[in-house]
Amino acid sequence: MRQIAFREALREAMSEEMRRDSRVFLMGEEVAEYNGAYKVSQGMLAEFGPKRVIDTPITELGFAGIGVGAAQNGLRPIVEFMTWNFAVLALDQIINTASKMLAMSGGQLGCPIVFRGPNGSAGQLGAQHSTAYESYLANIPGIKVVSPSNGYDAKGLMKQAIRYEEDPVMFMESEVMYGDKSEVPEEEYYIELGKADIKRPGKDVTIVSYNKMVKVAMGAAGELEKEGVSAEVIDLRTIRPLDWFTILQSVQKTNRLVIVEEQWPMCSVSSEIAYRIQKEGFDYLDAPIRRITAADAPMHYAPNLAAAYLPDVTRTVKLVKEVMYMKK
Repeated sequence: MRQIAFREALREAMSEEMRRDSRVFLMGEEVAEYNGAYKVSQGMLAEFGPKRVIDTPITELGFAGIGVGAAQNGLRPIVEFMTWNFAVLALDQIINTASKMLAMSGGQLGCPIVFRGPNGSAGQLGAQHSTAYESYLANIPGIKVVSPSNGYDAKGLMKQAIRYEEDPVMFMESEVMYGDKSEVPEEEYYIELGKADIKRPGKDVTIVSYNKMVKVAMGAAGELEKEGVSAEVIDLRTIRPLDWFTILQSVQKTNRLVIVEEQWPMCSVSSEIAYRIQKEGFDYLDAPIRRITAADAPMHYAPNLAAAYLPDVTRTVKLVKEVMYMKK
């Protein structure tokens, strides 16, 4: 095992698959000459050359379309968006072409492509650069949505997405986690999409999260332990397909569920989880399912408003105590 940064884990995943398969290539804004806006693709141009690490103009719809066309013609592209907030310009290619072509062609024309880049809030970037898009994209049949919380998971999921997935994969990263370090083995490994991971076992309450909000969930679990509450923390890792069965099994044990996410509350990932668990596990619940989401508003630039906008450890602990019927 080695301690490497999240960005290095992603770079290793892409580079290993590009060495293995000449059909794999990377394209996006500043991925080549500048070594990536967040240095995820650092050194890849020098190794693979300008035909496989390709700088594009600032035209998301255009280069997303090129990537989709390449995937439909036998290549396996990785398309980087500088932020998923800019990917809304490419949604026609993602929604109307990549996700639908397999069905529209009667199974004759697939689209094995990975769209990746940072997603959600990253400090004081203002409303137009701070949206989390997992629930938007997970609503689309025909695509898969991955949202890892650490470098180990990111590498295994990225390799799986590039090498084995025949459907378009939306890979949601986080700007504020690119420097985070985690233990990653030197030997090759893959992580199957659609399998959640129990990051911390517990017996009193289940806390479900994904992406950088897993840090909040783990922080809350640590604080709750000081008060004698054993919280089980589940990291979804993949939003579509959604591993709700692992959550159900946990709720059978803990009888309580709290969900922590960065989405807006309306039609969010937690909305779907809450529906699935109450439908399949109503008799296991000893308290209502509760959740903490981003505020139902655009994220503002001011630091005090940004802090109020996002879930945090203090409010998560308070919510868990409510479902435990503990005195505040």
